[in-house]
Amino acid sequence: MKQKILILGAGFAGMWAALSAARLTALHERNDIEITVLAPQPELRVRPRFYEKKVETLVSPLMPLFNVTGVNFLQGEAQRIDAQGKCVWYRNAQNESTIEHYDRLVIATGSYLRRDRVKGAAEHAFDLDQLETALRLEQHINQLGQQPDSAARNTVVVCGGGFTGIEVATELPHRLRAILGAGGAPRVIVVERGDVIGGRYSEALRDVIREASDELGIEWRLGAEVAEVDEQGIILADGERIPSSTVIWTVGVQASELTSQIAAQRDAQGRLHVNEFLQVPGYDDVFATGDVARATTDDKGNIALMTCQHAIMLGRFVGHNAAASLLGVEPLTYRQVNYVTCLDLGGWGAVYTEGWEQEVKLTRAEAKKLKLSITSELIYPPKADRKIAFETADPLAAFV
Repeated sequence: MKQKILILGAGFAGMWAALSAARLTALHERNDIEITVLAPQPELRVRPRFYEKKVETLVSPLMPLFNVTGVNFLQGEAQRIDAQGKCVWYRNAQNESTIEHYDRLVIATGSYLRRDRVKGAAEHAFDLDQLETALRLEQHINQLGQQPDSAARNTVVVCGGGFTGIEVATELPHRLRAILGAGGAPRVIVVERGDVIGGRYSEALRDVIREASDELGIEWRLGAEVAEVDEQGIILADGERIPSSTVIWTVGVQASELTSQIAAQRDAQGRLHVNEFLQVPGYDDVFATGDVARATTDDKGNIALMTCQHAIMLGRFVGHNAAASLLGVEPLTYRQVNYVTCLDLGGWGAVYTEGWEQEVKLTRAEAKKLKLSITSELIYPPKADRKIAFETADPLAAFV
């Protein structure tokens, strides 16, 4: 009877976990280990690009890749993990509750955006969290030109000045001018709790973000908190109302709620603490990866971020180690020493930094060229070729 590695999720971490596990079992010429991915769709949704136009095109089919690498796909949505019984209950494509057993479980169910902490945000704000919600926002923005001219129509409020907030805010001025026409007078306002622009980043990176914001005409409301979102816009904690028919929520990212079904330590974002092999302590047969894993990246104590940059490498290591535990070979210690930032800044260009100190290396057109290469090539799945797929799934292969 075959042993089974069950991977929950087909995002960056889940896809690479499957390819990496398939690679190691093939190297050992083992046909008694089955690798199955359980996810709602057999596609990689390129989430880091959801601030761009034509959101519906930002997906990559996975079945051709899975077919050539021997990975099974099971369509459904995981609902309950029974770690004692070593099984997962899921809702299948026919909306039936079904069970799947495993010998090794890899949790790669990603993260989601919480909008329930501020009154009205869930009902009235848009977001870029999932393909469906990003598409809803794009359709809304494209229809703004059909609405009567008003301050609310012309104003977009971005709640949160982190990575996603900055990228969508800097993308919007050019798009809004095209949609609203010459007399539209678009405004983009970023509401940020911190007292400086880009407060989470290095001073050099902050300076670039500030320069780009000034040139693009983006307004920042610093030291401000959103108290309520309604149909007319937002109300700040100090009572100020900002009229807007387009409020975009970008804060409050949390790990998948499935992590709460494992009786193990989690951080404030719900991520499961994992050891150097990406196993959940106390569970020899349960691994976590991507946005659901709190993993140390190096010997300096840096922690992997909820980014595709880290999810890709976490997936490669976790797939290798889940298979290694069944094959009886030594696992690999997860290490991802190199860290880079490439932030899209819309019509201004982009900015590229290296290291956790975020030393600025490229700006404007040079950085934009690199950003486009990363988002349109580097982070996409490999072509459906067994040799190429296995070469790129090697945890020790170069990435960034």
